[in-house]
Amino acid sequence: MTNFHEEEVLGKAYDGRLARRLLTYLRPYRWPVTLSVLLLIVVSALRLVGPLLVVIAIDGYIQAGDLDGLLWIAILFLSVLLFQFLVSYAQTYLTNWTGQKIMYDLRTEIFAHLQKLHVGFFDRTPVGRLITRLTNDVDALNELFTSGVVSIFGDVVSLAGIVIALLYLDWRLALITFSVIPLLFIATMIFKAKVRGSYRRVRTTLARMNSFLQENIVGMSVVQLFTQEDRQYQRFQRRNQDHLEANLDSILYYAVYYPVINLIGALSIALIVWYGGLRHLDGTLTLGVLVAFIQYSERFYKPISDLSEKFNILQSAMASSERIFKLLDTAPQILRDASPARLSEIQGAVEFRGVDFAYDSSAPVLKNINLKISAGEKVAVVGATGAGKTTLINLLCRFYDTVGGSVRIDGVDVRRMDLEQLRQAVAVVLQDVFLFSGTIEENIRLWRRPVPPHSVRAAAEQVHAHRFIEDLPEGYAAQVAERGSSLSVGQRQLLAFARALAHDPKILILDEATSSVDTETEMLIQDALQRLLADRTAIVIAHRLSTIQNCDRIVVLHKGEIHEEGTHQQLLRQKGIYFRLYQLQYKEHLLARISHTGS
Repeated sequence: MTNFHEEEVLGKAYDGRLARRLLTYLRPYRWPVTLSVLLLIVVSALRLVGPLLVVIAIDGYIQAGDLDGLLWIAILFLSVLLFQFLVSYAQTYLTNWTGQKIMYDLRTEIFAHLQKLHVGFFDRTPVGRLITRLTNDVDALNELFTSGVVSIFGDVVSLAGIVIALLYLDWRLALITFSVIPLLFIATMIFKAKVRGSYRRVRTTLARMNSFLQENIVGMSVVQLFTQEDRQYQRFQRRNQDHLEANLDSILYYAVYYPVINLIGALSIALIVWYGGLRHLDGTLTLGVLVAFIQYSERFYKPISDLSEKFNILQSAMASSERIFKLLDTAPQILRDASPARLSEIQGAVEFRGVDFAYDSSAPVLKNINLKISAGEKVAVVGATGAGKTTLINLLCRFYDTVGGSVRIDGVDVRRMDLEQLRQAVAVVLQDVFLFSGTIEENIRLWRRPVPPHSVRAAAEQVHAHRFIEDLPEGYAAQVAERGSSLSVGQRQLLAFARALAHDPKILILDEATSSVDTETEMLIQDALQRLLADRTAIVIAHRLSTIQNCDRIVVLHKGEIHEEGTHQQLLRQKGIYFRLYQLQYKEHLLARISHTGS
């Protein structure tokens, strides 16, 4: 509930600090914006010309029976309308062009900023919220630039021009026309208060419904497996009903407000006809002026009725801009060194020197880790869940920075290394493989030009992925479904191995990389491991101890500290934590062997 409130809360209708910051996005387009404003003033002025020409036509030519003069007035009237159309077209195009360019710039800035943020930010921030920043919130700002501020400015200019024209034509009749404005003001204030709450409810119920849909669709297999379709249907129906009722409330307020405005406008026209008619009968007001007042009156109330809706646009845009700027003001925690150290050649030696780390200051994850891994050495890291195994990898890849101590590659602190060189030197194969939309080849190469097609195929052959790829209808050009759903877990894992090898890293990290594959696939991977890890430093994280017995060294982590270190046989002889893990995994096998030996 708190998250929904944070997403949908509406702040002040105008915030000077936010407005000034938004204006910085207009600076690159100040000349189109200036021209658009000037054209808007011209359009507003042209809208005032029509009724004035009607005054001239009726009082100067129709009543005098001057057909030639009437013809010229008609031609002038059509010319004004045509010119107004052209100017309005240019103004609308420039305004929307500017809005689209600002949206493009803002989305580009947000996406570039997101790529600079550390992994921890994405761990605690829902993906849907970030997508909302790039889509809905940016759209709200576009609506502000194209339909909000500009329209409000145009409405104010039109209203000012109409007021001046009415007072110029006849100030007494103008006061009669303005006498209904208090009624209009009261109706608008009531509508604004009601529709503001309704507008918030619509957005909040929509957010809840979208959140439920995303969760339910992603977890559809679980829903069906536990036969929860009816229950989920009822839950969705409640959210859908809330959204329906919120929209119906909003429709009700609009359905009442606009007829009320029309009624007030009709009352104004009635007063004009009554008072103006009396004035015309006693000869103090011409018929042309009376007709012009009626036309101006019709144009006077529409901008006022639109201002309340523009108020909501402005309010929503202020809230959206605040959320966008809050994201843009989130400082990246992984900062690039001002003068990074770029190694001429990375050998692959890794060292954790007195490393302390905590995701939360109250709960340390790693404590005084000292570990040296020589170039080309294969080291396994084991331990219970939460021991800090994956955290070591996150620090090595510099997804996070250490709280104390340092992580070094070839003796250089990773915080001083060129970040691009660091991450190109390290390849990580995770348990949960992420595949992008695209072809098989693109997912192995990851769009990097230095990786030619023959290297992609060679990597696939080394990890035995080539066989199933060739069986696909389009081979390496086969399209991968969203997140690789068209492939089996084992196939996705093999593609991850091929992806890592195609980039020829000096340091290869396997984080539970074989825990999700079947026995046959694991045998294929194990068969290729000797060739895969040749001339590379390897760090293998695994729960299945069968996959790490041939490593040069095994490190046992327990509660964030290194408790044991040695080869498989050495650790078994110590009969410590590793021995207990080994017993748990092979208890039945050991009992069978003991029973067989006893017999």
